[in-house]
Amino acid sequence: MNTNSFQLRHIGPNPSEQEQLLSAIGVSSLEQLIDETIPDDIRLTAPLQLDAPMSEYEYLNHIEAVSKKNKVFRSYIGLGYHEAIIPSVIKRNILENPGWYTAYTPYQAEIAQGRLEALLNYQTMICDLTGMELANASLLDESTAAAEAMALLYDVRERPQKKAGVNKFFVSEEILPQTLSVLQTRAIPIGVELIVGNHEEFDFSDEFYGAIVQYPGKHGQVYDYTGFVGKANANGIKVAVAADILSLVKLKAPAEFGADVVVGTTQRFGIPLGYGGPHAGYFATKEAYKRSIPGRIIGVTKDRDGGRALRMALQTREQHIKREKATSNICTAQVLLAVMAGMYAVFHGKNGMQFIADSVHTSTTTLANALTDLGFEQTNSHYFDTITVKTEAAALRTVAEANEINFNYIDNNTISISINETVGLKEINAIVHTFTTAFNLPTTEVDTFVKTDVIPDLAKRNTSFLDNEVFNSYQSETEMMRYIKRLERKDLALNHSMISLGSCTMKLNAASEMLPLSLANWGNIHPFVPLDQAQGYQEVLKKLEEQLNVITGFAGTSLQPNSGAQGEFAGLMTIRAYHHSNGDYHRNICLIPASAHGTNPASAVMAGMKVIVTKTADNGNIDVEDLRAKAIEHKDNLAALMVTYPSTHGVYESAIKEITQIIHDNGGQVYMDGANMNAQVGLTNPATIGADVCHLNLHKTFAIPHGGGGPGVGPICVAPQLVPFLPSNPVVIPTGGNQAITAISAAPWGSALACLISYGYITMLGAQGVTDSTRLAILNANYIKERLHGHYETLYSGEMGRAAHEMIIDCRDFKENGIEVVDIAKRLMDYGFHAPTVSFPVAGTMMIEPTESENKAELDRFCDSMISIRKEIAFAKKEDPNNVLKNAPHTMAMVTNDEWDFPYSRQEAAFPLEFVSDTKFWPSVRRVDEAFGDRNLICSCNPIEDYMEA
Repeated sequence: MNTNSFQLRHIGPNPSEQEQLLSAIGVSSLEQLIDETIPDDIRLTAPLQLDAPMSEYEYLNHIEAVSKKNKVFRSYIGLGYHEAIIPSVIKRNILENPGWYTAYTPYQAEIAQGRLEALLNYQTMICDLTGMELANASLLDESTAAAEAMALLYDVRERPQKKAGVNKFFVSEEILPQTLSVLQTRAIPIGVELIVGNHEEFDFSDEFYGAIVQYPGKHGQVYDYTGFVGKANANGIKVAVAADILSLVKLKAPAEFGADVVVGTTQRFGIPLGYGGPHAGYFATKEAYKRSIPGRIIGVTKDRDGGRALRMALQTREQHIKREKATSNICTAQVLLAVMAGMYAVFHGKNGMQFIADSVHTSTTTLANALTDLGFEQTNSHYFDTITVKTEAAALRTVAEANEINFNYIDNNTISISINETVGLKEINAIVHTFTTAFNLPTTEVDTFVKTDVIPDLAKRNTSFLDNEVFNSYQSETEMMRYIKRLERKDLALNHSMISLGSCTMKLNAASEMLPLSLANWGNIHPFVPLDQAQGYQEVLKKLEEQLNVITGFAGTSLQPNSGAQGEFAGLMTIRAYHHSNGDYHRNICLIPASAHGTNPASAVMAGMKVIVTKTADNGNIDVEDLRAKAIEHKDNLAALMVTYPSTHGVYESAIKEITQIIHDNGGQVYMDGANMNAQVGLTNPATIGADVCHLNLHKTFAIPHGGGGPGVGPICVAPQLVPFLPSNPVVIPTGGNQAITAISAAPWGSALACLISYGYITMLGAQGVTDSTRLAILNANYIKERLHGHYETLYSGEMGRAAHEMIIDCRDFKENGIEVVDIAKRLMDYGFHAPTVSFPVAGTMMIEPTESENKAELDRFCDSMISIRKEIAFAKKEDPNNVLKNAPHTMAMVTNDEWDFPYSRQEAAFPLEFVSDTKFWPSVRRVDEAFGDRNLICSCNPIEDYMEA
């Protein structure tokens, strides 16, 4: 046994177990199974051209050595990114803890109460600081949150505006440059016209439906927007405010001056810079817009016993349900980062947050006074943490960079300096020294802080915040550690058992892939530093792009999209740009099979395309003749086909090359959804099947952890004709292709820190390892299919009866016994398992995907549980719902209660199979009341008594 082999550690079944799995399936070899599963005409004939795999020890030494190629300067660039102090108790117990980073999106609320509470804390923090009534559980970054605000305000335009086709959106010239670029990307396809200008000169005409301003401005000036917002609202114009979250501790809450939406980033609340991400963007608005707010909202409800419980509120807004009616394709949050940011506020509490904000402001005023005393002009009349200084920028830059300091160089004669919580007198004196050295001025020493508040009275905060008990109880590390652990114990994650979610690929997030994220040389790099300071990042990101090019068969990659949904949008926007470059502005028809992921039609609509749905045949495959007919019908305007491969039904459709050829013959491009890429790597690829662009879910196939619903990374890989259109960034130039579209997300390389994980995954596995991972994913799925045969019917199979890496089991007939698929999902909790994907893509079914990382023993525990549940279903009666499935899940409080009024034993309820007693996971609440939570929407930390009586 080669103990240096990472493949040995990543792949669950050992060689002996693999033989047992193959025997159970009825094939003589793994190659026979693959031959019976994947069509011959799309099989790769040569191994992937990847470097030889590294051992974990070699990789950790390698990645640390590469990290030293990054130059970690003190960066005072600002522009939405600030160095932050990560409290060690949060770093060790959340960021580095698989109990937090390997959990899935909390659709199954009863086994996610800890994460839901942490997110409710986050929402409460955002509502408190912004003053708004409602906040979601995070978005991807500040810039994309601003784009969502623009889209929401467009969606909720007043009736006369809609009738008149009012489509102008005012953008203050104070907006962050990366936000303006993302707004431009998102505005044009949906028909919004951006007007950029000075908010103090805005005319408030009836041509506008909305506006967005930056608070404070991009170079630090604090404006009092009261008059602006008041006048806008009086003219029917709704206003979004992009606000620095820490500044709101001292500045007037945007709700106080009439904002309709407030957006921003929570990065400076204890999240590493990470060369741009992942960071949790925030989005807060009025309750009146709750049906239009993008992303996820955590709400308070009650469980079956009437106890307080949390859940994702208004889940029908989720885009895989709304499909083409969705107003946004956002389904990924940044949960892990939102949890950390919320915990930052919990740990510091109200008084601690005030201390940090005061310290930042005091350091800024102290620096401003020192530079003014040296004769430099500081032009911001009011500021929180950023000053603008008139100086000879080139001369200063030479000395500053020699002293490992970065400023924001606005033009030849102007710079800005943004101060953060890590700055004290030592750092202030280093900045002052840079100025005195650059301009041969007398040396001066700042020895005391200047206690001057330069925030105008009209802009000062005068409302309370963070008064809830949770923000005033855990300021000692002992209590904080225990609080985090209490919440962790309420969540079922991969460190407990297999999470067999079809289409979500909950695979091992190996420790050696995760460890580099804690290294300062990776964490403390601002995304807008000069490229020569980020050579470690550049080396890794370029190598990852090359690896993904090899794996997909494509010519170019952009790592900028910071979620799968963003990748979909980016892919379609490159197709759109390609057609426009050929003069084909009329090509706007997007064909989407009925079986596609729900984010697909939403992405197409966002990209300005018209969705035409094609039929699904009886066997679950794409109806080729219907697709052909619609492609021919729309050939003059055909832009794209969106297809998932293998299909969402878990089948390698043999007609895929015919399908892609039909699209090409009729002038379209083929977008492949990469959600199921774990069934392709090393065996086939998107280029071979005839696609032109694909997005890859790095949080699925390439081992980035789901983190409870985010971070995700969704890069796009493209064929040669689309390479010129890969997205750009307005600050770091050049980024993207030579005819690049504007930005997709805020940072040039998206969530660069998380990309280290996928780089490690591929680098340690190598060509054989990533290919064997695909083979074993297919093997494990077919083993489950075989073991469940006779108990559950597989809805769709390939032409030789095989599944891909996932399969759908049909649970619809159990309605005769009064059992719904959701009952099976809840009962699985009693066995210690998270349910597979429920009722997607077919209502009343379950989609199971085991991944390659689970060994035979875990597969058998899951199958034994499913078979046991099938026997329980057989005893259930529709007329008598008092059974073990309808009452699931069973909590400890319920099982240990003195009263037991159920027609089955406590052991049957809580310990239905022998293995359960060794690893028992107790759901912390009984089945939640979904409808009650939507009727009584509470999305912040209010006590349950506030609404139970209502």
